[in-house]
Amino acid sequence: MTLVDTPASVAPDAERVPLRRWLAVVAMAVGTFVLVTVESLPVGLLPFIGGTLGVSEGTAGLMVTVPGLVASATAPLLPVVIRRLDRRIVLLGLIVLMVAANVLSALAPTFALLLASRFLVGISIGRFWALAAGLAVRLVPERYVPRAVSIVFGGATAANVLGVPAGTLIGGLGDWRIAFFAVAGLGLVVLVALTVLLPPLPAGAAVHLRTLSRQFRNPAVRAGILATFLLVSGHFAAFTFVSPVLRDVSGIGEAMVGPLLLGFGVAGIAGNFLAGAAAARDARTTLVALGVALAAVLAVFPLLGGTPVGGTVLLIAWGLAFGGVPVGVQTWILRSAPDSAEAATALNTSVFNLAIALGALFGGIVADHVALSGVLLTGALLAVPTTVAMWSARGGTRKAARPA
Repeated sequence: MTLVDTPASVAPDAERVPLRRWLAVVAMAVGTFVLVTVESLPVGLLPFIGGTLGVSEGTAGLMVTVPGLVASATAPLLPVVIRRLDRRIVLLGLIVLMVAANVLSALAPTFALLLASRFLVGISIGRFWALAAGLAVRLVPERYVPRAVSIVFGGATAANVLGVPAGTLIGGLGDWRIAFFAVAGLGLVVLVALTVLLPPLPAGAAVHLRTLSRQFRNPAVRAGILATFLLVSGHFAAFTFVSPVLRDVSGIGEAMVGPLLLGFGVAGIAGNFLAGAAAARDARTTLVALGVALAAVLAVFPLLGGTPVGGTVLLIAWGLAFGGVPVGVQTWILRSAPDSAEAATALNTSVFNLAIALGALFGGIVADHVALSGVLLTGALLAVPTTVAMWSARGGTRKAARPA
């Protein structure tokens, strides 16, 4: 039984992993860095884009909403469409689509065309995320799988630290179109690297709609998906408003928000690798601990985060806790569905993107109609049930079987 539906020859049996395989894992991590940067890039460019194309900032915000919803809808369907196509070809095709979409964004003369390009970005994001972790485990022996998955997801965390701020800086110093061209150029570098480094990755059994439904009926997979929805929606219900929270709750000046968010991102990277190592030993306990930590930090923030020092300490703890969520859940998913990892990962990717959209939406409603600090308590309340879901679930903690 294999971790994913692939021939035994794909993953090397020797304990010594060729440098070329690790370089391929790193290239996929850079790919996730680019994709996450692309998804969030408009956040810092809304005023520039709105002014150029004559739309309000609220309308321009659709550039973030659209790819998230498209990724959520297409992630579970694309495995059915691509069926037995070599996954290396699919991955390269998704990078090409992302590059083309960003070039179209940079050249778009109207907001409608720009929004159409963001629709294409959503397709590439959804499928790349669903494939990346599953393909990474095919490149290394079992003992190195948690490290490979952590590296791939570390690219996503690094995008929040460096990618979006760098794109915003480029757009602010020059023109917002240059930022899209720059990301497209980095995408071309990733395309060349993956073309050179990735071996053929033939598909195993084709994914059908019934495969997706069967994985959703898998109690362990369903528990992992539920954990993803609760933790991610809870996080984004609060984190979408982190800047005003730091300003109004903690009394931190606007000039310090940027550096503090950089610290949040660095803590997230540390959390990613720490959780990856912990999940390799016990995925269930790791996710329970992450759920408790995230809920505790958000719950006490209104009480202990009322000063600049308290707010800073809790923000770093928040980054450390949430940074481990993606790799922790993905490790659980991969071990809960060793024969259909691609289908299970696609479902999880869909829910992840849906949770981002719904969490931010619900947080906005709470912030507008209750209180700003209410988004923190909302996030905590959403994270709490994760501990129950994971503690009562079976699967995810056992070692995934490798090729015989």
